[in-house]
Amino acid sequence: MRAAVFAAFTLSLAAPAAMAQPGVDVDTGKLSSVAPALERYTRDDLLGREWQDDALSKRDRSLVTVAALIARNQGEDLPNYIRVALDNGVSPAAISETITHLAFYAGWQNAMTAVDAAAAVYEQRGISRDELPAAAPQEMLPLDKEAEAERQAYVQKRYGDVSQGVVDNTEELLFRDLWLRPALEPRERSLVTVSALIAAGHVEQIPFHLNRAMDNGLTKDEASAMLSHLAFYAGWPNVFSALPVARDVFESRKGE
Repeated sequence: MRAAVFAAFTLSLAAPAAMAQPGVDVDTGKLSSVAPALERYTRDDLLGREWQDDALSKRDRSLVTVAALIARNQGEDLPNYIRVALDNGVSPAAISETITHLAFYAGWQNAMTAVDAAAAVYEQRGISRDELPAAAPQEMLPLDKEAEAERQAYVQKRYGDVSQGVVDNTEELLFRDLWLRPALEPRERSLVTVSALIAAGHVEQIPFHLNRAMDNGLTKDEASAMLSHLAFYAGWPNVFSALPVARDVFESRKGE
């Protein structure tokens, strides 16, 4: 979807539900002139139904979408969705921190593409550096020492003789630093991580992080809604690959 086409959608994503219900005429320019059926699906199903589903807040949907686009390196649409995220209550600091976080989970260059996209939006909106997270916060979130010790022991035992550098960096950079930065709540950090993993097709990594997301406050209904939302942005095959894993996680947590 090109920027000129997407511009007509931006208001609908952030507007009240009545503004994007099926039947409302949405001027989608090139889209309707090239693929009328895609225009209908976009207007009626993606914008008119999926984005309006209260099972997941628009703020969360914005974080999920931005994470998916970063993971898939789809930088052309990122400025539009960053604007929508800001309009839906995501702070500039949270977007900045999402980009930083996903450098580790989606790759440095994908994050650099996102930096370019966000820079243009921040300039347009007059967002200054003092609204962004500190490079080295003075106060970090508390570390669950017992859980981290179990995770580290497991990784060390399984992979220490494969790449000690990865094991060490995972401990020191990710779980004793990145995950403790306060600019994202733990639930939000887990939400963007799981969204990026699904969007990139990294099924093997989903169980640990989906469990962690639910430990951090993501509900089963919200996780289910995240999967439905991601089908549109990551593609049905990637989501169907994640469904058996999500089912197993949900079943393992029954009764909690």
